[in-house]
Amino acid sequence: MPKEYRPYHPDQLLLLPPSLHDWLPDHHLAYFVSDVVDSFDLRDIEAGYEDETRGAPPYHPAMMVKVLVYGYCTGVYSSRRIARHVLEDVAFRVLAAGNTPDFRTISDFRLRHLKALTGLFEQTLRVARKAGLLKMGHVALDSTKLRANASKHKAMSYGRMKTDEARLAAEVAAMLKQAAATDAEEDRRYGRDVSGDELPAELRRREDRLRKIREAKAALEAEAQHRAATDQGDPPPPGQAPPPAKATPPDKAQYNFTDPQSCIMRNADGAFIQGYNAQVVVDAHHQLIVAADVTAQPADSCHLVPMVQAVRETTRRRPRRLSADAGYYSEANVTATAVRGIDLYVAVRKQRHNRPVEPAPRGRIPQHCSVKDRMDRKLRTKLGRAIYRRRKAIVEPVLGHIKAARGFDRFRLRGLQKVQGEWTLVTLAHNICRLFGARSKVQGVLRPVFG
Repeated sequence: MPKEYRPYHPDQLLLLPPSLHDWLPDHHLAYFVSDVVDSFDLRDIEAGYEDETRGAPPYHPAMMVKVLVYGYCTGVYSSRRIARHVLEDVAFRVLAAGNTPDFRTISDFRLRHLKALTGLFEQTLRVARKAGLLKMGHVALDSTKLRANASKHKAMSYGRMKTDEARLAAEVAAMLKQAAATDAEEDRRYGRDVSGDELPAELRRREDRLRKIREAKAALEAEAQHRAATDQGDPPPPGQAPPPAKATPPDKAQYNFTDPQSCIMRNADGAFIQGYNAQVVVDAHHQLIVAADVTAQPADSCHLVPMVQAVRETTRRRPRRLSADAGYYSEANVTATAVRGIDLYVAVRKQRHNRPVEPAPRGRIPQHCSVKDRMDRKLRTKLGRAIYRRRKAIVEPVLGHIKAARGFDRFRLRGLQKVQGEWTLVTLAHNICRLFGARSKVQGVLRPVFG
């Protein structure tokens, strides 16, 4: 007797049209993303289409936001990959509801509304606060170096620019002289009114390279002049113009031709990359990111105060406690006005792994102790060690999950402003995934939050 199998008829037609909601389990992430986006205020995005009367009707902004956000939640960042998933992936097809925007439409939508899309980050935090998932009792600050959409081999130092500029200028002059001689010979042979060939391709390549090097050299010189003017000492007497700043970039100053606003920096593995420095502040209660930013400054010490200010802007609250590693310590940081009232736990020096921390001396802190010594003694107490130990369990798993689990290890966009918007989209997706884990608390507050 032959084996009996379940029915399988690939060519069978459906008698009734299927429902999109039958294609996925009831508690799928795609449905949660749809509910969250439906609760968002998308008027800033919709306003861009109100006055458009030409052409075909655009795709619905809510659908485009859902597809884009769900892509970031599932580690699909490329517009081409998102467009392919809209055709092939069930969850994307459910969110698109039969629409099939191509990759250029998705890419243009992201670039056009990047600023409005980053505003959804704060709306997500409002949902979390309404659901009781945002406590702001202990927040942790950390950073990660992410590769830019540019190769470090496309960077050139100021010293090499000066050398190559002189070499290319001499080569271009020699080729132009040779071209002039060739033109004169052809004029004598064929006559002046006969059109000649175009400029040799080799000469065009050298002229283009020379032009780009001169533009990059001028950009580095302008940056050095601006820095010199900013760092000048006492202002001149009233009515007297300040002397012009004279500064030359150091020979090691780098300029990348693909993404000039990125810079070469060392990542956690010790390797040099062409990239950006991404910052996050994470709330301990539910590991939600409450502030995010990207800069081209490799050092972290200059970011503590701006990130604390960003936390207040996004949450409208001041954290009770903040911890950060030694890269963020400076006396100016821990005594700044912006951090007053916050219980700070910022390491003053790097501590090797598996090396025990010496306990703090017993008794009161002497009055002559410096700010650094006071912070050091605070972190060496039993309570201070316990609080600071939580830092790596709060913020480091978040960065690891973004880079390893979701595969976001480099930026797709170029330029600091676009990179900042892309990083905000990544952190927005992380927060939505965290809210999805507590969806029983969130579902009831989605509609009332934004009406």
